[in-house]
Amino acid sequence: MPGPEAGGRGADRPTPEECLRKVALGDRDAFDHVYAAFAGPVFGLARRVLRDPAQAEEVAQEVLVEVWRTASRFNPELGSAQAWVMTMAHRRAVDRVRSEQAAEDREARLARSSAVVDYDDVVETVENRLDQQRVRNCLGGLTELQRESVTLAYYSGYTYPQVAQLLSVPLGTVKTRMRDGLARLRDCLGVGR
Repeated sequence: MPGPEAGGRGADRPTPEECLRKVALGDRDAFDHVYAAFAGPVFGLARRVLRDPAQAEEVAQEVLVEVWRTASRFNPELGSAQAWVMTMAHRRAVDRVRSEQAAEDREARLARSSAVVDYDDVVETVENRLDQQRVRNCLGGLTELQRESVTLAYYSGYTYPQVAQLLSVPLGTVKTRMRDGLARLRDCLGVGR
């Protein structure tokens, strides 16, 4: 018949809760038991959260050092030693993820804010905006009928027959409005014929 060691916890082996009480008093041997019981699960949890083995090792080490320093805070009435340690590990791993994300966000913001805009891009952007404003001003100088026809054809992409149908006017009238409207726009914009 197997002894108590073979089938489960031996009578002389303390529970993790008992070990934490002893760790709170500075017992290094008790900490060795705690370490042996929780190092693997803590690393596994950190590895699942962080996905980076090196960072998971760092977090596991930080958690176990924290267990050593704060063992006196463990209260067995609030939960098991395993729950206490694993909660600590989960929080630390999540904090690491958030910290890494915040650092990446800061770097991205810094990169965006320090990006040098090419002089030609600035000039082109300003010229495009000025051209757009001039076109809007010139469109304002057209009659309502001319503006409707030009806007439908050039900004909405309709063909002359479609513009005629939308405005319920003959195709010839649309062509005349377009010709007169475009001539006025050329004059307003100073474009050669």
